[in-house]
Amino acid sequence: MLNKLALGTVQFGLDYGVTNLSGQVAIGEVKNILDYAKEKSIDTLDTASGYGNSEQVLGEVGVNNYRIITKTTPLKNGVDGVIKDFHQSLDNLNIGQVDGLLIHNIDDVKDKRFGDLFHKLNELKEEGLINKIGFSTYTPDQVDFLLENFDFDLIQVPFNIFDNRLIQGGQLKALKKKKIEIHARSVFLQGLLLDFNNLSDYFLTWKNEFDVYQDVVKESSLSKLEYALNFVLSIKEIDKVLVGVNSKKQLKEIVQSVKDKEELNAYSIDDINLLNPSFWKI
Repeated sequence: MLNKLALGTVQFGLDYGVTNLSGQVAIGEVKNILDYAKEKSIDTLDTASGYGNSEQVLGEVGVNNYRIITKTTPLKNGVDGVIKDFHQSLDNLNIGQVDGLLIHNIDDVKDKRFGDLFHKLNELKEEGLINKIGFSTYTPDQVDFLLENFDFDLIQVPFNIFDNRLIQGGQLKALKKKKIEIHARSVFLQGLLLDFNNLSDYFLTWKNEFDVYQDVVKESSLSKLEYALNFVLSIKEIDKVLVGVNSKKQLKEIVQSVKDKEELNAYSIDDINLLNPSFWKI
């Protein structure tokens, strides 16, 4: 199970997360986190040029021994602009190749220039600068559209104990049938699943659901962290589970929370205003 963990790095470049009180991670602590990750055989790092100076921080610390996943800049900058920015990402990261490049803005697929961009990215793949090309998505409908219209290698999806629409809709099975690598993000829903205290009034709408869920967790004899993490790790179709941390201590706690558990019961809440943090009014 431990080898399914991957490290998200948005906190290395931005003050990120609804429960994050410590701000952007200092570069010295980033090195401590990465050293510990390597020690525990966590070999995949997820970043993006849109994550503040995350790529630059990683490049300064050194990431040659990791699988790097980064993301495109918006296509509104033009095809050449996106390609130029990708090369800048390689420079920022101080590496010659990325394991994966994801289309960060899924709406770019609707742009008439996207076919040209996708072709040029595949040329970079043939040149050895990119190992896998894929997409970062938000909804099951987007996954359906991609499956119907594109051949790709990798996808990043939101998935957690509250948001398991991709199981219910059959998209995870469809992706694996095509041998597409699946990375799950938002497994703690920006920290919400770890701490239901002192939340913004925005979340009062779901207080009853939160209370029932916490009772379910209590009955399992697992902590909130253990339940949320191991639920996603236990989904066999998911290849990598992204976790973001602000300290080595947090990563250590996550590593120690990995259990050899059979599938835990989901607790689905079918409300996009909760499941998509971009809709949160806090």
